[in-house]
Amino acid sequence: MLEPMSEGLQLHRTTLDNGMRVVVNPDATSPGVAVNIWYQVGSADEEVGRFGFAHLFEHLMFSGTTSGIASSEHLATVESVGGSANASTSFDRTNYYETVPAGALELALWLEAERLAHLAVTEENLATQREVVKEEKRQRYDNTPYGDLLDLLLDGRFGETHPYGHPTIGSVPDLDAACLDDVTAFHSTWYRPDNAVLVISGCVEADEGLVLAEKYLGAAPTAPGDLPTRIQGPVRHDNPRVVVERPVPRTAVTRSWATPPITDPDNLAVAMAIDAIGSGMSSRLIRTLERERHLVDGIAMNDFGLSRGSSAALVSAHLKPGVPEEELTGAVDEIIAEFAASGPREAELERARAQVERDWLESLAVVDERADLLNMHETLLGDANLVNTHLDRVRAITADQVTEAANRWLSPEQASTVVHKEVA
Repeated sequence: MLEPMSEGLQLHRTTLDNGMRVVVNPDATSPGVAVNIWYQVGSADEEVGRFGFAHLFEHLMFSGTTSGIASSEHLATVESVGGSANASTSFDRTNYYETVPAGALELALWLEAERLAHLAVTEENLATQREVVKEEKRQRYDNTPYGDLLDLLLDGRFGETHPYGHPTIGSVPDLDAACLDDVTAFHSTWYRPDNAVLVISGCVEADEGLVLAEKYLGAAPTAPGDLPTRIQGPVRHDNPRVVVERPVPRTAVTRSWATPPITDPDNLAVAMAIDAIGSGMSSRLIRTLERERHLVDGIAMNDFGLSRGSSAALVSAHLKPGVPEEELTGAVDEIIAEFAASGPREAELERARAQVERDWLESLAVVDERADLLNMHETLLGDANLVNTHLDRVRAITADQVTEAANRWLSPEQASTVVHKEVA
């Protein structure tokens, strides 16, 4: 039975007999409907020697089913009714989604149910998608300036043995060494109804959404045994400084700090500090280092938004020609230390709140983005209804909390550094 949740967005939640959680968000004003499934498996769940398996399955899930759906037919079928479909992989989850006209909701749910229960994990599909992933890695990482930044950053921030210590794109040697049994075992371990959350958002009645979810996704068999325990791992505290020489357009500097995960109440205060310090043209970093002192061609500060044990904040900048890396890092540390000492000005805090509110409301206005936000809160935070209280919690953050967060999490002594040094 669907359980109605509190005021704000209309949300109704249930758990199917096979363990899949379902959240339905009826919205009669939407012209279409979004189907969004998160599986709680990402690159942080990969074993050593299996790096890249989570992302590999993002591709394999479009390779057809043993029940008769041909390779690439999933996407083609959705597009044939005027919809769109895609997928993404992160450290903590893999996400599959369709946005379709209201009359095609049943089709989208059937397609998701078919690939959950009957995915064609074959030698041919493995060989094909392995090459697709390797080509993606070559294009996006191996043959682009700063392409190894994420690898260096994650290793420097978390360490190579930490679940977050490697990028989602994976390892070519690991992918080349993967056999069908390895890949099948990964699929059967993680792709199961009780490890998935389905969100249906848009032009659908709550009861209709439940009936269709039960009809299609509820038919997937219950998986045997328990899910593996998802490990966290210790964060490294030696805060290394890594310098690599590369033929890059500009010397680039990235500073990173361990920050509380999104499951930690302190995360919002840290996020507000990050927004005030380094997000937007009037933030301290951009105003001082880019517009006034002209040390950088661009600079930004953000947080990874990770959920298990620790997250990470980073400042990334491309230096103007002739600017020493030490001058930039010293200036960044000085600005953050000044912020931590005096706290945010009221105007900075109001700007940060307004920026969060604008971005949040823009995301909720688009049905596929709304479905993804709902799924993130249900999957990683355990309660989709937190979407309805998010802005209240943001508005409740005080200047003292932001100041305390900056002092606790963003001190120079806690920062690691990656420098891409420009060479001819």
